[in-house]
Amino acid sequence: RFVEFDPARRAFTFCQQTFPQMAMGMAEDDQGRIFSVTYPDSGVACFNPATRAWRDYGSVYQQNWRQYQRYVAADDAGWLYFGVGNTASQIVAVEIETGQAEPLVPEPERGRGSALVYRDLDGAVYGQVLAGDANPWYRFYRGRAERLAGASPRHPVPTITGHQGLFHQEFPSGRRLVECDLVERRLVVEDPGTGIRRELGFDYTSDGAHLMGLAVAPDRTICGGTAFPMRFFCYDPRADRWTNRASYGQWNTVARQGDRFFVGGYGAGFLLEWDPASPWVETEKGATGCNPTFLTECEPAINRPHCLLAHPDGHILVLAGTPGYGYTGGGLLFWDRRTGDRVLLEHQAILPEHSTMSLVALADGMLLGGTTTGPGTGGEKKAEVAELYLMDLASRRITWHAPVIPGAQEYTALRARPDGLVYGVVDRRRFIVFDPRARKLVHEEETEPRFGLTAYQQGPRILVAADNGAVYLLFVRGIARVEPETFALTWLADSPVPIGPGGDFLDDRLYFGSESRLYSFAVPRLG
Repeated sequence: RFVEFDPARRAFTFCQQTFPQMAMGMAEDDQGRIFSVTYPDSGVACFNPATRAWRDYGSVYQQNWRQYQRYVAADDAGWLYFGVGNTASQIVAVEIETGQAEPLVPEPERGRGSALVYRDLDGAVYGQVLAGDANPWYRFYRGRAERLAGASPRHPVPTITGHQGLFHQEFPSGRRLVECDLVERRLVVEDPGTGIRRELGFDYTSDGAHLMGLAVAPDRTICGGTAFPMRFFCYDPRADRWTNRASYGQWNTVARQGDRFFVGGYGAGFLLEWDPASPWVETEKGATGCNPTFLTECEPAINRPHCLLAHPDGHILVLAGTPGYGYTGGGLLFWDRRTGDRVLLEHQAILPEHSTMSLVALADGMLLGGTTTGPGTGGEKKAEVAELYLMDLASRRITWHAPVIPGAQEYTALRARPDGLVYGVVDRRRFIVFDPRARKLVHEEETEPRFGLTAYQQGPRILVAADNGAVYLLFVRGIARVEPETFALTWLADSPVPIGPGGDFLDDRLYFGSESRLYSFAVPRLG
């Protein structure tokens, strides 16, 4: 929806549904009309605050990948321009009166990344198909593109709109907003003339930041991360006590190994090591003495982690996920805790154009991986069917792979049994049991008709094992148990809230997340 809010009245004064989905950039033209351009299919909308006129142009530029439009600008002749990323950058012009849209950059000049545009004081719009001093500048006017011999004039019109980071910082009085801290509820305003700063407190209520990954830490607490803002949380069930701290990045995937807790995070596919027995020292990349410690990062091979395998050998960690913005095919990071050595495999050495979504260790020194056909954010999907694969851990070579489930797009989760069989979830709607030695399915069930979709998050953790070996599967609307002899799913309980990120098992309780809250379920004892 496109909305107008009046701060003086504390009221929304306009609301209109638009072509999906969310605005990545906005701009205002010389007539005061406000434009938005939306992800993922470049939907353009226009609102005139003075006349209240509204127009939705719909999608004006189609690609077979999800587009990000982070920069938008309008010239003084009635044309709108926006930069596109990330698979293949482009700059698109839209004639405001007719809605006619044209891509302006020649195909050979497009590249992975985002294009930028800005409005200049001379009335034209300038831009680059890819940012950087080595790349050419263009002048755009009346829907035409002129390649410049040198740089742009760089006399941008002062504006808060135009890119995704739009932000009101200058007040009419001349004072500046220096800081707006929504976590600590603090506003800092500075008078540039005197240098005097004034700090203001405020308060508000909200549902809180949504939970990402969560798991049992070595000190038997439930720990994980949130997003927007990025925070670390720790819940001690014995003391009923919470700890909440700022975290380094977004904790997508978490796992414990021995006396340490590990984090695979977005962006740049970073890996952290936390020692719960030592004092918390805020993480800084490249700094020593931090706890959690920054170990490494994997961009662009891994940008958004989906799986962190703490190998049962006690010293190998394997991080997997989708690649950087605009890329297709994710890698695997192997980290040796004993030596600090790392090996980062690109997708070409695993399954080209696939990313690993789920991963388990097998008793014979092999890894079983399940892929997703999904690309990196804003990337182009190229693989047609997700696959299972076997990799020799010692050599890190693929020994077998196959599209076991026709039409599958994602092996959402895997969990190994002590007898070598592996439970799996495919596309959130199918439960499988796979025999890696025979390389075949031994059980398959469509679960969506009975139970709906499984729970989900960027690091799912939805196949959860109890201390006694029982395995539970989390669905959005409740919890089921896997019967080990028949592989049947026994429904245990409806959840009063939609289950989102999966979790872990501690002291006969299964912990999981729903939006911004942590819940637990007391699992009935077998027999």
